[in-house]
Amino acid sequence: MNKIKVKNTIVEIDGDEMTRVMWQMVKEKLLLPYLDMNVAYYDLQLKKRDETDDKITLEAAEAIKKYGVGVKCATITPNKDRVKEYNLKQEWASPNGTIRAALDGTVFRAPILVKNIPPAVLSWKKPIHIGRHAYGDVYKNCEYRVPEAGKAEIVFTNSTGNELWRGTIQDFKGPGIIQGIHNTDKSISSFAKACFTYAYDQKLHLWFGAKDTISKTYDAQFRKIFEDEYQKNWKSKFDSAGLNYFFTLIDDAVARIMKTEGGMLWACKNYDGDVMSDMLGSAYGSLAMMTSVLVSPQGFYEFEASHGTVQKHYYKYMKGEKTSSNSIALIFAWTGCLKKRGELDQTPEVVEFAKNLEEAALETVEDGIMTGDLMAVATPDPKNKTVSTEEFIAEVAEKLKKRLVRG
Repeated sequence: MNKIKVKNTIVEIDGDEMTRVMWQMVKEKLLLPYLDMNVAYYDLQLKKRDETDDKITLEAAEAIKKYGVGVKCATITPNKDRVKEYNLKQEWASPNGTIRAALDGTVFRAPILVKNIPPAVLSWKKPIHIGRHAYGDVYKNCEYRVPEAGKAEIVFTNSTGNELWRGTIQDFKGPGIIQGIHNTDKSISSFAKACFTYAYDQKLHLWFGAKDTISKTYDAQFRKIFEDEYQKNWKSKFDSAGLNYFFTLIDDAVARIMKTEGGMLWACKNYDGDVMSDMLGSAYGSLAMMTSVLVSPQGFYEFEASHGTVQKHYYKYMKGEKTSSNSIALIFAWTGCLKKRGELDQTPEVVEFAKNLEEAALETVEDGIMTGDLMAVATPDPKNKTVSTEEFIAEVAEKLKKRLVRG
């Protein structure tokens, strides 16, 4: 079988721990036998970021701007324990956060549905998509451990050196903590435009939730920008398409979402989207059953695994013990990337290959061959079988091969 040529370069961003192991398996078994790819490779494993003082993360982001499409493995965001474990210079920032800020992107996530894994919420009949604002909030914060009594203030000084505003956060009577977060009108506006565009293209109702009753400036600005964008650019389009834009408080959105049938895009601020996307992933079967793509206003795309590095499984793997790690999100990161690359390059054969690979992965699970995380939530069936990390990928490889031969 002749290899399929991927016309233009893909930015490949490697990662950490068990997902790094699976990443290589997926490439060797499912991609390289069939594809002739040019990749711009960036190794974002934790030690490499430490060695380069995290410059490699910014270089990877710039590469996505250059080539347009990238695919990323899961990476470690180090805490104090990780600094000690890996002997790091410091607690480096989240690579995802750094790349999102560099691309000014919005993260869209959606569940990967299979017939034999019903959602945990029985009312959900359709996928719930998440649009996560990928800038600011606690991911780009300034925080301080207050050691003693004193006053904490926020001060804004303009570019000419004039102090325009000063506000008291707290008069501390003893030790405590403070945190400052920010956002920009430009980034919020990009987020709103991306969400309305995605919802309109995918024919989804759009929900947005914030807490403007409490945060009367910060969250209120999100609400205002979304409403302005809707009224100015989308209301007539949404009306014609039979779509709705719905704003509510974030706690009300969480309560309502549990009783809907799904089928909407739920736009969330950065932290809310981080938490709720994991909740949806778990409720639809597994955190490894979610697609994830970062979309920038300039039309750059970064597809990624929606979960972490699977640390516990990695430690077992390093001891030579059997693991049963779910590789579907990694597979779909690659297929999403390939489909977008194929669309942009106008190479339908690349798109078709990616679709075949997705169908092979779904067929494997629907045939009852799955990893341990899915076995726990799958519809009981005597044919169901828990397989190892390697065995699952091998099964997908066999089904992919048959599909390509038939094709």
